[in-house]
Amino acid sequence: MWANGTRTTRTPPTTRTPQGRHRGRRRGRPGSGPNRRPRHLLITAALTACVTLAAVLLLRDDSTGDQGQVGSRPSAQGGRCAPTALLEPPCGAWFGAFVPHSKGDLPEKVRAYEKQVGRPLDIVYTYHDMSPVQGVRREGQLLTDEEREVGEDRLLLLSWESKVWGGTAAQQPTWKQITAGDFDASVIDVQARRLKSYGKKVFLSFDLEMDTRTPSSGTPEDYVRAYRHIHDRFRELGVTNVVWTWISTGYLGHAGLIKRMYPGDGYVDWVAYNQYNYYRCHKADWLSFAQTQQATHDWIRKNISDDKPLMLSEFGTANDPSRPARQADWYAQVPSVLKKLTGVKAALQWNYRDPGPHCDLAVAGSRAWASLRKAVSDPYLNQPLK
Repeated sequence: MWANGTRTTRTPPTTRTPQGRHRGRRRGRPGSGPNRRPRHLLITAALTACVTLAAVLLLRDDSTGDQGQVGSRPSAQGGRCAPTALLEPPCGAWFGAFVPHSKGDLPEKVRAYEKQVGRPLDIVYTYHDMSPVQGVRREGQLLTDEEREVGEDRLLLLSWESKVWGGTAAQQPTWKQITAGDFDASVIDVQARRLKSYGKKVFLSFDLEMDTRTPSSGTPEDYVRAYRHIHDRFRELGVTNVVWTWISTGYLGHAGLIKRMYPGDGYVDWVAYNQYNYYRCHKADWLSFAQTQQATHDWIRKNISDDKPLMLSEFGTANDPSRPARQADWYAQVPSVLKKLTGVKAALQWNYRDPGPHCDLAVAGSRAWASLRKAVSDPYLNQPLK
């Protein structure tokens, strides 16, 4: 995260989330982009009607305090809307979230979030460091038992960071060390085999927001070599169930840096970025959902990839206590904006806080929850997982 030109650190929500990882973002600005290609919505009329009816039944009068029930997933009609081999939903977009949790309560916290939002999550986002799997320490374990349980009927996005949370400076892996193979036997090969044994496909990101990690972890070129090394080690070990997801901050003040840190189309399956409406957290203007996403989206389409599926890997908004309906109105815009962002196939809500005053980005209160619940009931965001 970047505030007033200074890099700050996001406090980890729990022991299962990154300890001291840098959050490199600034608010995006609207801008023009490349010509859009026609979108072809392939959802059949029957599926749309079915999902819409289910969504209406799920929505409750929020004034009663009812948080709604978790709905069922749609099924692909004749396979037309079934996800691709790279987990791309052809008829719309996935909806996911980061849900704060402790080591052992991920399934319970996910179910509680789903009850609030009135539907199952398509993607659950978790974080890991690169510490060896030893004893009860599970920070570096891909996957934990809790993630396996959650992944039985959801997709997983695993963020793998070249850190040892809580470790000394000397214990922190550098990109040069990763490329040299220093962590192959103790960490990378171990985790590759664990993921291979899982069988199901998962999204995997290496060093999200890498544009905030240089020069401490190495140069942009060092990052590219380290990313490619991990990718190639997995391939050599026969790991075929990883969908490689490259996540930058999306902060256009880093545009040149981000471009240098792209590993290349042959190494990336999905391109992702993290943009927010920070408001008072960064003493910024209030920005609509479209304003936080459009400029970065257009820049990525022009400068990184014009055809890779895109993911809003973290999105969210601060609250405005002086205008209680403002956060609710912000979330109400999500589905209509997503449909206009070419190639965006997943959007993950960040339901936690950042460090500093006024930096709580979680959904604030029943009105905002009702708005988010309605937004994510849109048929476009309700796609079959199989």
